[in-house]
Amino acid sequence: MKNRWKYTVAALLLLVFMVVAGCTPGSGGDDSDSEDTADNGENTEGSGDGEISGELEIQYFVGGYGDSWWKEVIGDFEEEYPDVTITEHAGPNINEEMRSRWVSEDPPDVVYIDGAGSSETQMVEDGQLMNLTSFLDEIELEDGTPLKESFIVEPAMYDGEVYSLPLVFDTWGTWYDSAWFEEKGWEAPENFPDFMDTMGTIQEEEGIDPFVTTGQHPYYFLRGMMYPAFGAKGGDELLTQTIQGQEGAWSSDEVMEVIKNIESMQQEGYIDSDFGALNHTQSQMNFLNHDNAFIPVGFWLPNEMSEDKPEEVEYGFIPSPMQEEGEPYAIVPDLRPLAIAEEADNPEAAKAFVEFVYTKEYATSFSEHTGALMNLQGVDLTESEDVPEFLIEANEMINNPDKVQIYQKPHPMSAELETPISNSLVSLMLGNITAEQFVEEAEAAAEEYRNSQE
Repeated sequence: MKNRWKYTVAALLLLVFMVVAGCTPGSGGDDSDSEDTADNGENTEGSGDGEISGELEIQYFVGGYGDSWWKEVIGDFEEEYPDVTITEHAGPNINEEMRSRWVSEDPPDVVYIDGAGSSETQMVEDGQLMNLTSFLDEIELEDGTPLKESFIVEPAMYDGEVYSLPLVFDTWGTWYDSAWFEEKGWEAPENFPDFMDTMGTIQEEEGIDPFVTTGQHPYYFLRGMMYPAFGAKGGDELLTQTIQGQEGAWSSDEVMEVIKNIESMQQEGYIDSDFGALNHTQSQMNFLNHDNAFIPVGFWLPNEMSEDKPEEVEYGFIPSPMQEEGEPYAIVPDLRPLAIAEEADNPEAAKAFVEFVYTKEYATSFSEHTGALMNLQGVDLTESEDVPEFLIEANEMINNPDKVQIYQKPHPMSAELETPISNSLVSLMLGNITAEQFVEEAEAAAEEYRNSQE
């Protein structure tokens, strides 16, 4: 099962890398087709008990993927279901703005879980999301294929139950300016020793701190650098153990080796000393201005920074080079799900909307507008002529099993565990604590998290 999943992902990553030049998460594409939407309507009414009507509240985070795809899909849904009135709750701070609604058990009907302040696992643990296990069994694509057989990566499972459907397939990696590297004669690193050597060369020649990330959102480093490192060290098993906070995972020898590598980056002065104060766009701007040379981000980077990118910058992408010499790069797919609130006022319309979204036409449009991939198999994106060079290069790399190994996490880390670990991570990267102290703090945070789940 594991190997089959890896081969499937590799094949489909070939598609995501054959996307339009606008490739970057954050725009949103739409896709609709009269036949597809009609099919969706039929499927929905088959799974629901009543008429699809009334107010439907939808919450979605607007970040690097933008909101144009959402606007298109929502507009098409309202045309298909004229008795439904949609109220949108959207924006870059929507998770915080809607927090009181969720706490007071008056949530919107549908929620796209993404961005700062959101945690799928926390919402499941708090009983805020509807169990979608049976509903998923009813959903079919426009060609009659069951949706549950059509995902690139299967939904997260919580004690064998499904509470969200993965909508967006993305992956974190390390970005660099390939034009600048070519000009200077630098090579993109192929492993962690290479990474350290290249950063040392850049620091010496340019007088800059070569690596930057956002300290205000430390999960960028956790997910973009540490998860691949854990995958390379201990595979899916170590990923699962650390994400679930299992006893002894964070103090294991494999994790300590990863933390020691991070500590060495800090001790050599390779991490931007001001990273702790930077938000994600500030860190990305510093990267584009050559204040730094490497940054860990997902595929939304080019789209999110499209208005700020200097003309001479050419995006280069590699899976984060945290593995040892002689080992393949490691990639951990990053999914962003769609869910229905347990306390939804209009669950039938919510189910109709979720079904409506999952079509291959909308998947194609999503890729065209965002540069990312909807989590559906068999979507043909190869007809686009506007393929940026970095995507072609990334495609060649990721589809080479000798170069890239793909690992899968069981579900996102709970915010109750991610927050204290992220705080300790910032301290480590600032040099305020040692690797040993970080591991001690992480293990204590994991124990507290486990106790909270009892």
